Amino acid sequence: MVYPFIFRTVFRRMDPEQAHHLAFRAIALVGRTPVLGGVVQGALAPYLRGPGVEVFGRRVPAPFGVAGGFDKNAEAVRGLTMLGFGFVEIGTVTAHAQPGNERPRLWREIDLGGVRNRMGFNNEGAAAAAERLERLRSTRSGRAVFVGANIGKTKVTPAAEAAGDYATSASLLAPWADYLVVNVSSPNTPGLRDLQSVDALRPILVAVREAADTATEAAGRRRVPLLVKIAPDLADDDVDAVADLALELGLDGVVAVNTTISHDLGEGGLSGRPLLPRGLEVVARLRSRLGARPVIIGVGGITTAADAQAYLDAGADLTQGYTAFIYEGPFWACRINKELVR
Repeated sequence: MVYPFIFRTVFRRMDPEQAHHLAFRAIALVGRTPVLGGVVQGALAPYLRGPGVEVFGRRVPAPFGVAGGFDKNAEAVRGLTMLGFGFVEIGTVTAHAQPGNERPRLWREIDLGGVRNRMGFNNEGAAAAAERLERLRSTRSGRAVFVGANIGKTKVTPAAEAAGDYATSASLLAPWADYLVVNVSSPNTPGLRDLQSVDALRPILVAVREAADTATEAAGRRRVPLLVKIAPDLADDDVDAVADLALELGLDGVVAVNTTISHDLGEGGLSGRPLLPRGLEVVARLRSRLGARPVIIGVGGITTAADAQAYLDAGADLTQGYTAFIYEGPFWACRINKELVR
């Protein structure tokens, strides 16, 4: 009951990106402070006890995780899991560090329960994220955390060289991630969504698969599953084409969906509650097309446990959220996973 008051009186009056950094630093601090983290995790652990979900041969403690975009540089993985997220997807990470688009680039759409952004993959680069994940994996508790790595194209890399750019990130991150996601669906990097076409996507996925296999074999680690993340704005026929390509290449799954540009609110992609209907449609269509084996991670518009359950009912194996975290507060994920586990 306290958080809505804090949001109205403090966060709502702050610049959205400044508010994000303030909250992010607090979550990262929880993960880095053993006493504080132990108190939080001890309080929430009883709500997350259950059989978990078996995905990629590993147990995920709860089916609702945090989507890519929140922890771009793998700095707050421990803190996020302590707050009740079943798993964390870091990124989007690019092969080379980049500042992203100029500010302002993040806007709240409070009446819609949404957020609009044109961040532009601001991150410290794949090498920095890989170093943090390697450090995380050096401890027993860090190895137990289920972490995905979402990779995108560096803005200055020409589209013709995209495959090599993605492969660079994959080779650095694959040894430390539980799965990789090829992000070709953000609207905030010029030309990126054009890479969702089957002809453009195929060489990227092939290059990433080869780079990841080489890197994990050299490190003596297990093969890392590979997924692709798609936009809600794809036509149904294009969703089918991506699903067919995933089957052709033996991909391990699909993440659906990213932000939408089907709005008249201004610049950037819209996330949050308005995405839920289309997200559910895409997940159901993917499951029908893919069959039972490939993993589907459903994301977009989840605010309540009922929303997450709707994705699971539509055919998703796991679910993710981010936007409602801003509006619902730090124990939002715990509440959702408590209901899903129950």
